[in-house]
Amino acid sequence: MKTTVIDVHTGRREAVHDITAACAEFARDASGGGDGLLHVFVPHATAGVAVLELGAGSDDDLLAALADLLPADSRWRHAHGSRGHGRSHVLPALVAPFTVLPVVGGRLALGTWQSVALVDLNVDNPDRQVRFSFQ
Repeated sequence: MKTTVIDVHTGRREAVHDITAACAEFARDASGGGDGLLHVFVPHATAGVAVLELGAGSDDDLLAALADLLPADSRWRHAHGSRGHGRSHVLPALVAPFTVLPVVGGRLALGTWQSVALVDLNVDNPDRQVRFSFQ
């Protein structure tokens, strides 16, 4: 298995951060042009990985849907940090902290409009890591 970790700066706002290019680059290099599986994992209790269309409003729609499902208010028992921080700890139950992607001929086998995104509602932690593993 080949693995690496990249650093992603998501800032102090809720973010859907496109990591598709980094995934594709690692898959190309790690696969040597062959086939396999790319595992993408965020080792954080308050972030997730999603495969969806980006740049056509879907990223904003995802953040709006998550705001409806997980409001940033005082209802959360996990209550340190910024207002509503506890919702960030529920996020990985809805947006898993990992995904597995097929690699064929050294290229990600994503659909036409699919991208890979780091989803981060935690405004208290602007820096994230993402682990890529290829087998």
